Amino acid sequence: MQRLLEPELMNDLEQVTAYANADFAAAHSAIMAQFPRLFPHTEGLHTVLDLGCGTADIAIRFARMYPNCKIDAVDGSANMLVQAQTFIERESLQDRIILHHQCLPGCELPNKNYDAIVSNSLLHHLHEPQYLWQTLKQYATAKTAILICDLIRPTSQQAATLLVEQYADSEPEILRRDFFNSLLAAFTLDEVHAQLSAANLPGLQIEQISDRHMLIHGYLP
Repeated sequence: MQRLLEPELMNDLEQVTAYANADFAAAHSAIMAQFPRLFPHTEGLHTVLDLGCGTADIAIRFARMYPNCKIDAVDGSANMLVQAQTFIERESLQDRIILHHQCLPGCELPNKNYDAIVSNSLLHHLHEPQYLWQTLKQYATAKTAILICDLIRPTSQQAATLLVEQYADSEPEILRRDFFNSLLAAFTLDEVHAQLSAANLPGLQIEQISDRHMLIHGYLP
C-alpha cells in the first residue's frame, strides 16, 4: 500500500480537545518504559528535547521519571501548545518543561545539544521525513540517547481498519479517523531503514515493538 499523506499539523480545536481528553496512559507508559530499558545508565539526564510534543504527556512523564532534567518541548501546533501549557501548569512543571512553537527543520533552541532526544508519533506527520533526521544531527552528540516511537504502515487499508477496530473501537470518531489516517501516512520498517541510511545514521536501530509501533533508538556515530 502506498503512503497517503495527512496534514503535518494538528491545529484544529476539535482535534486538540479530543487528544487532550483521550486516555493514552497505557500506550505512553509503555513507550516510557522503553527508555530505561534501552538506556539504563542515564539517571543523570539534565537536558531533554521532545520533538512533536503535542499536549506534552510524554514530556510530563519524562520529567517525573527523571526529576533532575529540564525539557525543551517543540510542536508546530499553537493550539496543542496551549493545551500542553495547561497540563504542565497543573503538574507544577512549568519551571522544567519549556514549550517552543516551532516546526522542523530550522528549530532554534536554547541548547546546542541535549542529553536525550525523544519523539512520539511525529515522523508519520512529516511530508519530508529527513527533516527529523536532520534535526537529530543538529542537536545530538555521540552521547545523546535517542528514542523515536512511531506507527508502522499496514499492508492495506483493510488492515488499517482492523487495527482501528481493535485498538480504538470505543474512542470518539475524530480519534478513530485520525488513527486510520495516521496508519496510512506511516512508514514501513524498510522505508525507515532507507531514511537512516540516506541520513548516514548507522548508530540508530529499528525495533518493532507491537503490531503497529516501531522504535528507532541508539546514538549518533
